[in-house]
Amino acid sequence: MIGSVQKISRILNCFTDDEPVLGNLEIATKLNMNPSTVHHLLHTLCEEGMLIKDTQKKYRLGWKLLEWGNRVMYQKDILSQAFPLVEGLIRRFNGTVHIGMFDQGEVVFVLKATPKHAMEIATYVGSRKPAYCTSTGKIILSHNPSMVKATVAKGLLRRAPNTITSADKLKVELHEVQKRGYSISDNENELGLYGIAAPIRSYSGQTVAALNMVGEASYMQGRDNRAIIESLISTADTISKELGYIQI
Repeated sequence: MIGSVQKISRILNCFTDDEPVLGNLEIATKLNMNPSTVHHLLHTLCEEGMLIKDTQKKYRLGWKLLEWGNRVMYQKDILSQAFPLVEGLIRRFNGTVHIGMFDQGEVVFVLKATPKHAMEIATYVGSRKPAYCTSTGKIILSHNPSMVKATVAKGLLRRAPNTITSADKLKVELHEVQKRGYSISDNENELGLYGIAAPIRSYSGQTVAALNMVGEASYMQGRDNRAIIESLISTADTISKELGYIQI
């Protein structure tokens, strides 16, 4: 498996600004590989959208790579704009703040910031959580219905007392989340934790990430609850504007 990944990486690296289009034999010669082996790998890469085969049976880099590149750029842009704003949140409230993005039915945290005296939250940059039972995941899903199928396909397992385990109930919940403008995870992903999340939108208006705050349920539902919700929404809106989103 590792060998195949290395071969695929070497094939993709063959395509340069000077040589954007290559044939099977050209690639095999460059890499000193068997043309038959290269052919099978090229076929797989085309099926996955990483390469495109033209009418001359030549290959070029595919749209899937551009899609992945856009995700990386979104992440970079989001983080550069978000850091000072997130610092303002953790100075004001006693909860852990994340920015998360969707990936194949899960959310991946690309930012985490924790105030000094907040309870320990078992997350880190790069960690993953199911989208269906986290505030981050639910706000992203509510604005991206096409992502729900991949999420449900992974299974809706019970992780805490209030986890939604029915696809129909999840759809109802996501509809309510979209109308409300923010999402809540109350003892759904982990016992004792309460999360609130607001959408981060790109210049096109697509919800590409979410800003959330997680903490002990008693604190998050306490006297600062409304202020946390309003501040999260306001901060997420500001990040969105920095990414070029213009609300009409």
